[in-house]
Amino acid sequence: MAASAGLEIAPAELAVARVLAAIVADVDRRRTLRGVATHGARFRLSELRARLQRERVFEDPARLLARLKRRGLLAEAPTGGGDRTYEVPYPEELRDILSAEAGRGELAEGGAELTVAHESQEIRSMDSEFLDILREIVHERLEATIEFGRTFGAEVLARYFRTLFGEELHFDSVLAILQQYALVDAPLVAPTGRTTGTTGFHLALFGPPGTGKTFSIDDLVRGNPRTGVPAHGLPGRNRYCGGITPVQFLRVGAAYSGRTFNFIVPEFNDWFKYRGMVEPLKLVMEQREVKWETTFGTVGPYTFRSFFSVNYNVRTAGAQEYWATIADPNFAALEDRMLLRFHPMTRARFRAVEASAERLELGELDFGLARQVRDHLTLVHAIETRHPLVARKYPARSVLLDPALYARLRGVSEKALRTTEFPKFSPRLKSRAVRLAAAASLLTYFADEDDGPLAIGTAEAELAQRFYEEEIRAREGRHRAVAG
Repeated sequence: MAASAGLEIAPAELAVARVLAAIVADVDRRRTLRGVATHGARFRLSELRARLQRERVFEDPARLLARLKRRGLLAEAPTGGGDRTYEVPYPEELRDILSAEAGRGELAEGGAELTVAHESQEIRSMDSEFLDILREIVHERLEATIEFGRTFGAEVLARYFRTLFGEELHFDSVLAILQQYALVDAPLVAPTGRTTGTTGFHLALFGPPGTGKTFSIDDLVRGNPRTGVPAHGLPGRNRYCGGITPVQFLRVGAAYSGRTFNFIVPEFNDWFKYRGMVEPLKLVMEQREVKWETTFGTVGPYTFRSFFSVNYNVRTAGAQEYWATIADPNFAALEDRMLLRFHPMTRARFRAVEASAERLELGELDFGLARQVRDHLTLVHAIETRHPLVARKYPARSVLLDPALYARLRGVSEKALRTTEFPKFSPRLKSRAVRLAAAASLLTYFADEDDGPLAIGTAEAELAQRFYEEEIRAREGRHRAVAG
């Protein structure tokens, strides 16, 4: 194990440490397929310098790199060119150290204003990406996308991912894409005609390392050209947060006030190495006004309307029992505000992840519906959010809630309650299952030719029931946190 003592990072080097942490997180993610490392983590000095310049950090990284080499946290790889290459023997440890040091510096100095100042530029770039893809669809693939949508639905999506990844893994991908549809935050309308909620939800995949969590919420959504995985998620609406500290996030969140994006956090555990993070993040997840006061300044107030896709690691015992490695006892309050999916490392899952990685490396996975799914998702999102390019052609539609779905889910909870007098699952879980079914109904926008609210059909109800049953089992297996 490399030395992990304090690095004594000078205040002028804190921004370099933050950027380097993001670089290390990226190279560590890129070297894995379905959680299995395929080669060593390494980066080029030119890559680091380009990233520093892009983020307007002008401090020379040489001193920090030399200090990391002395501690055994970096090693200079032999190369024939003029560009230096650094190997990272312990990428996760190095990322944690750099992030912790940068976070302490932010708390001490009330910094990160440069990050905030440039977040609006990041948003403009994402808006341009979304607009470019939407224009392509409207001008070049509109009829084809609508025709695809006439036979599209939850069953088709599940069958596509089942063909790619098998029965054991496909449901994770289904959940990730349905969350993308749910970002429109379409109204949920009761049979009385009153709006009682919206479709949007936070998604969390959790389990031991190597179970394919990051692949589902990141590679599949944003795409990974290095491994040949095309993007299936919304263009320009997913903000990757690898290497970002929670302090930075709380500050840049103000730039998203009044907008709806999805924030992908590939290592949610890291955010809770900073004390006092649960309460402000709980306000963020509840979409309430955020105001975070410290002795060094105040963040906010602002209202956050976006959502999260996160993964985090737990320790497991058997197929259902797990111990959270996030020591904050209030973390359960955040779990209660997310749609959870437990990833136990069973023998079947190991074989499925292994086979999927092999097929991906050998080029045997056929992502034939990737562009059609993404085009459909983008068009429905534009319609439901009343984008000017399509607002006059197609109406935004709500989702009609069905009492039969509630009765069906009530049967699931009653069955679980008969096995214990003290349930560990919350009544809120049923609302998450309903939102999942409602999000799935958005896939039928063009299949349902009426102009009124979309109905929750049998396929959507079955999907919600499966999720609800599995999540209840996962919550019942939860034990108190252990040290990470």
